[in-house]
Amino acid sequence: MSNLTIPKTKIADTNRVVWQPQPRQRDFMVRPEYEALYGGAAGGGKSDALLAEALRQVHIPYYRAILFRKTFPECSELIDRSIEIYKKAFPSARYNDNKHFWQFPSGAKIYFGSMQHKKDRTKYQGKRYDFIGFDELTHFEFDEYSYMFSRNRPGGPGTRVYIRATTNPGGIGHGWVKDRFITAAPPMTPIRTEFDIGGKKYIRYRVFVPASVFDNKILLENDPNYVASLGMLPEAEMKALLYGDWDSFSGQVFSEWKNDPAHYVDQRWTHVIEPFPIPKEWRRFRSFDFGYARPFSVGWWAIDYDGIAYRYRELYGCTGEPNKGIKWTPLQIAKKIRDIEGKYEKGRHISGIADPSIWDASRGESIAATMEKQGVYWEPADNDRISGKMQFHYRLAFGDDGRPMTYIFRTCKSFIRTIPNLVYDELDVEDVDTDQEDHIYDEARYFYQMNPLPPRKHVEPKVKPYNPLETEEPVSRYGFMKL
Repeated sequence: MSNLTIPKTKIADTNRVVWQPQPRQRDFMVRPEYEALYGGAAGGGKSDALLAEALRQVHIPYYRAILFRKTFPECSELIDRSIEIYKKAFPSARYNDNKHFWQFPSGAKIYFGSMQHKKDRTKYQGKRYDFIGFDELTHFEFDEYSYMFSRNRPGGPGTRVYIRATTNPGGIGHGWVKDRFITAAPPMTPIRTEFDIGGKKYIRYRVFVPASVFDNKILLENDPNYVASLGMLPEAEMKALLYGDWDSFSGQVFSEWKNDPAHYVDQRWTHVIEPFPIPKEWRRFRSFDFGYARPFSVGWWAIDYDGIAYRYRELYGCTGEPNKGIKWTPLQIAKKIRDIEGKYEKGRHISGIADPSIWDASRGESIAATMEKQGVYWEPADNDRISGKMQFHYRLAFGDDGRPMTYIFRTCKSFIRTIPNLVYDELDVEDVDTDQEDHIYDEARYFYQMNPLPPRKHVEPKVKPYNPLETEEPVSRYGFMKL
């Protein structure tokens, strides 16, 4: 779609261009993949691109589309903008204010929807939509987004069935969106997924199309100071909204996290390191958080002579779908731990620490007792959430020498995926939101509480100088501006 044109039909007497995509919006709108995510920073014209894309098939009478925001009040801006674009493009189209949909001369409809709570997704059970769009995808959980796959089906022959989304970094869904679209492949690179259902292979593709305010020439012409406004935001929010930095966002609990030292003047600043053989003299630990329908987590740790902790191995019971457990019993988990330690930890003493709830025997034999029969022993952890979170901060904090008090082997991919994405609880603003994928966080803080540090002040590294207006390739493979 090079532009939104009014054809010579009963809708209009002359050809008129009422909206035309800018180059980066066009890059998004011409993608052939089933899923495409657009944005990564503020000001890239995300909502306009989504609204225009929904119009692509309104000449087909049985075409149905739906555009989502997390809550319906948040839809008001989308609806207001749709009135500006849709009414000019199709003067005889009508918006139904009670049922929240546009009806076009052909009979096609575009709806506006919301999912304030996860249970709200069932409101769309039995519905079908040829096109589904999510505005600000990181405000949604994966269960809400993926449920709409089942609603994405044709209303008749000849329609294209696909999903599009826009977003900035941050929000409750930051982690799964980053994992699904950002770190899975460089921008503009199709991500292939294969399914084997009933002996037949199916293939789906998805892609991330990055955009920022620097791609929106119209906005910069209308408001030359918008970049300065973004630059005045607090550092984490500025990095996310101006540069599209997926490792820094408003509401992030552990803003100390660093995993891309090339961005800094001194490249020592990182928490993620290459694996190395753990010296046999170092103390070793194992921490555990049980889960069944949700993931369980086991982490293996070592502490060197300077008190620095190293996470060198993990066992995470996740299906591969965010926050879904593999439903292993305590017996299965214990046997797997025993097998791992029998293979890699022969003759070494490992101190185990776990959530005190595993000693609960009110419904039969406790989890701890079951695991002890397999030779896997634990001690009850200090489960104070706030002091545990503070120990996490002290461990991640960097000193003047560019070294933190904890390092993570790059093979511990689940820790690296989940910890930087944690956000604060909206009600208990001092604590982590427990609706997230926080199982590794819980397991790790048990270990940190077992080996506490005194308070440490975090030192931020010096960032390499960067002028985004002087580069022709402003986006790195991680989706944020090159520094």
